[in-house]
Amino acid sequence: MGKIQAVCISDVRGIAKRVVPEGLFKVDWGIEGDAHAGHWHRQVSLLGLESIEDFRRRGGNVEFGAFGENLVVDGFIFSTLPVGTLLRCGDVLLEITQIGKACHSHCAVYEAVGDCIMPREGVFAKVLEGGVIRIGDEMEVVERVGKRPYQAAVITLSDKGSQGLRQDESGPVIAERLKAEGYDVVEEILLPDGREALEQNLRRLADQRQVDLILTTGGTGFGQRDVTPEATMAVADRQAPGIAEAIRAASMKVTKRAMLSRAVSVIRKKTLIINMPGSPKACQECMDVFLETVPHGFDLLRGGVYDCARK
Repeated sequence: MGKIQAVCISDVRGIAKRVVPEGLFKVDWGIEGDAHAGHWHRQVSLLGLESIEDFRRRGGNVEFGAFGENLVVDGFIFSTLPVGTLLRCGDVLLEITQIGKACHSHCAVYEAVGDCIMPREGVFAKVLEGGVIRIGDEMEVVERVGKRPYQAAVITLSDKGSQGLRQDESGPVIAERLKAEGYDVVEEILLPDGREALEQNLRRLADQRQVDLILTTGGTGFGQRDVTPEATMAVADRQAPGIAEAIRAASMKVTKRAMLSRAVSVIRKKTLIINMPGSPKACQECMDVFLETVPHGFDLLRGGVYDCARK
């Protein structure tokens, strides 16, 4: 159980927020009047009082809202709660959608206080049920009714596609197939071939958004710009080679060129990452190989299954 210490909003992104007596939380939007509200996954930001007080003990003279947080709550270390956690505060129901965030350039908050703890210790949430939250209200973690859908992200690697010279067909095909199988596809990303942006997004999706599955399409061949496997291996904690091997074995029955695929399958933290080819048809054939089986792997990664023996 926690208690609301501050409700904060701002008219502009990237600056400190001001404390207000209460906030009106709108479903799938955020706080009325706050610059960060919108139809996206970071509608509301939360920071624990303990994190702010620790910063103050280290010499930081900050007020509530200084780190751009919407809610300051006593009683929670939010960074320890997994994505998908439900938080109830009166009529308002929030779902945590991201843990921390990447800070690639120093915003006005950092410039003002010399550091920003939000990327490390804050969390973000979306509004599932709306209402008013006031200073002094109590917040609690509530159990989810029913099983949460597996969450997935799709990344397309294509120089021409990212430049608008060719329409991305594989990414939408993968996303639609996943949705048809009951997945919640939280992001669809189109990137140029190359390692840096891909590695960055793989880390973000696995570490901060904590998705169950990331499927990449493209960049697995012999071309000089085909470096998707190298980027994937660079972020891997462990390998899961059986999936890539099974895909190649099945694909060899369709075309012998499948032996030229360098695609890999790996695990980063609790996220499974699988490389697939760039052809929409080939992507469908690849998903035929593993979609029925990988949910058992997700449950093992999340600690929900302890016995792999078939009954």
